[in-house]
Amino acid sequence: MSPFVADTTTGAPVTARLDPDVRKLGFVVVVGAVTAMLDMTMVAVALADLARTFHTSITTVQWVSTAYLLVIAVVIPVTGRLAERFGTRTMWLFALSAFLFGSTLCGLAWSVDSLIAFRALQGLGGGMIVPLSIMIMARVSEPSQRGRVMALVAMPGQLAPIMGPLIGGLIVDSGSWRWVFYVNVPICLLAVILARRAIPDDGPRESGGRWLDVTGLTLLAPALGLTVYGLSAGTHRFPLLAGGIVLLAVFTAHSLRARDVAPLLNPRLFANRPLSAASTLNFLSRLSIFGVVILMPLYFQEVRGYSTLTAGLLLAPQSLGTALALPYVGRLTDRIGARPVVLAGIALSTLSALTFTQLDAHTSVVIIGAALLVWGTAVAAVAVPVSAAAYEGLTPLDIPGATSAIITVQTIGASVGAAVLAAILQNRLAHHHDAPAIAFADTFWWVLGFTTLTLIPALLLPLAPETRSD
Repeated sequence: MSPFVADTTTGAPVTARLDPDVRKLGFVVVVGAVTAMLDMTMVAVALADLARTFHTSITTVQWVSTAYLLVIAVVIPVTGRLAERFGTRTMWLFALSAFLFGSTLCGLAWSVDSLIAFRALQGLGGGMIVPLSIMIMARVSEPSQRGRVMALVAMPGQLAPIMGPLIGGLIVDSGSWRWVFYVNVPICLLAVILARRAIPDDGPRESGGRWLDVTGLTLLAPALGLTVYGLSAGTHRFPLLAGGIVLLAVFTAHSLRARDVAPLLNPRLFANRPLSAASTLNFLSRLSIFGVVILMPLYFQEVRGYSTLTAGLLLAPQSLGTALALPYVGRLTDRIGARPVVLAGIALSTLSALTFTQLDAHTSVVIIGAALLVWGTAVAAVAVPVSAAAYEGLTPLDIPGATSAIITVQTIGASVGAAVLAAILQNRLAHHHDAPAIAFADTFWWVLGFTTLTLIPALLLPLAPETRSD
């Protein structure tokens, strides 16, 4: 076999094997990235145990996940600026150190409030790890090999949904929930040692004037926190929700007027219809996707009485469906366009969500597993085309800002989904305390509703793949 393959972009031959130095650097980056990705999914299956340990409600304990996600949403737009100012190597070491420190404190937490606070600190490092890993590898990879390099970087994201619940379940069942966080410590230490040896020092860049939108950051952080907390706390917290919405409006106005510094998130980008449609769809789909991530482990443990490890095993079909579908939905999107693939994905996710609304205390795990398999397939069928369609019509200079906006919107959607659906579940459990299965089924009707809403932005996606004339 020839050692060369055709570059699908230029037609030029490219080496079939990645440069050994690039592969080595990719391994170093993956070691660091896997900690943050696994942590998020490990914690999801430990929430029921945390609620029992701290004698608190589901509405409160879900903030262990939501606080982490909210900090990530704030950190992501800042990461690129910090990397430009101080260098990617410096920021990578800082992110790993902050994640390590936060993980240690989480393991030492003495109350649910302290755990939530330490998770926020952990999110400071975790939110930087993924975008920095992309920046590091994009800088050292040849354009003709960038697809394979990005696939290497994406590996932790593919493994985490499968391995995270299993590892988390094994840790909780055989030891203590504290080891869900302590397990990050040796991995982070190894990642720091490897990074100091392998990642080239790009150094800080000279920067004149203001390099960070401090005003925007000061507005965005409390705006997100108050909005999500207000949504999860019920009508008696409406003033907090209103305050968060006002701050979001002020942040938007400030970003539109910014002249002497680039805004954290550029609202003008959303004038592009594919990007605005993709962002809206991303937000709505993450409401339901992360809602299922929170609800299904709780259902298996609280209604069915399964152990944490068994719950993790029963969640595997969802990750399997996503893994099996990913290689095909990308090709299909290139061939027929984003909209039809996304609409097919929404149809599949609607079918699965409808199945979840019929759950009771004796529903066959085979039926649940089949529904989760279809759900995972639908997640891939929505996520990949939306990511591809979002960049249509944008200039190369707009792509970094658009990427930050997309990831931020996704993370906010996950935060809102976790907070709102946990609050709904807690409310339904109060009404059906003798029949928790009914409470879960009622909550899944909301998942179905959020899924149905994704049809609106999906119809605004490009109908055919973007074509370029050479």
